[in-house]
Amino acid sequence: MNGQTQHIAHILVVDDHREIRDAVTRYLEKSGMQATAASSAAEMDAHLKAGRFDLVVLDVMMPGEDGLSVARRLATSHGPPVLLLSALSEDTDRIVGLEVGADDYLVKPFNPRELLARVKAILRRSSRAEPLVGLLEGRKLAFAGWLLDTDRRALSREAGGSGETGEPVSLTTAEFNLLTAFLERPRFVLSRDQLLDITSGRTADVYDRTIDNQVSRLRRKIEADPSHPHIIVTVRAGGYSLAADVREVP
Repeated sequence: MNGQTQHIAHILVVDDHREIRDAVTRYLEKSGMQATAASSAAEMDAHLKAGRFDLVVLDVMMPGEDGLSVARRLATSHGPPVLLLSALSEDTDRIVGLEVGADDYLVKPFNPRELLARVKAILRRSSRAEPLVGLLEGRKLAFAGWLLDTDRRALSREAGGSGETGEPVSLTTAEFNLLTAFLERPRFVLSRDQLLDITSGRTADVYDRTIDNQVSRLRRKIEADPSHPHIIVTVRAGGYSLAADVREVP
């Protein structure tokens, strides 16, 4: 025994259908995790205020605040990662779910073993993402007229090149991780697979557009003309590159 206590993942299951909520909670607990159930976004918020959770398993179609709105809110407030559950199986529905900041998307009805596999994959990615944040902690990085404060995860226009900033631009966790991946490797061509592995610790399938969607959203926030980007540029048959120098600001 080394005296260290192994962390048991705590999952918050949010679904307005009691049968699904209870079944998922029981299965996760049977699989060695701690699980707490909530029937609405309001009940979820109360649990999040009262304790720490490693992941939220979230139904899309709920009365009141729906799952997409909740996922967007959690992403912009740097809440726990989100696995969306939905009866909607179209590719556009999955893409919208990922675009609002969810970490993964699972269509109902689902195999409990697949749910568990996706939960574990998100937890692995979350733990792998921590060192990236730690390496940049306490740093202010200036690039192309922008300044990223990594402590606050705040992106602002840089005024005068002296660390002064304008109004902050909100970044989701996925956008922050993507931007830091570029800032750590300026002018280096990064493939989609590399970016996906760096930011989330997983590999892409043939139809995976996650990185393209995230780059598109990030461009809309930092490029003067997102349709003709000059900061994050596309490299044909290569991927993407940050076409700017990066410097640290005291």
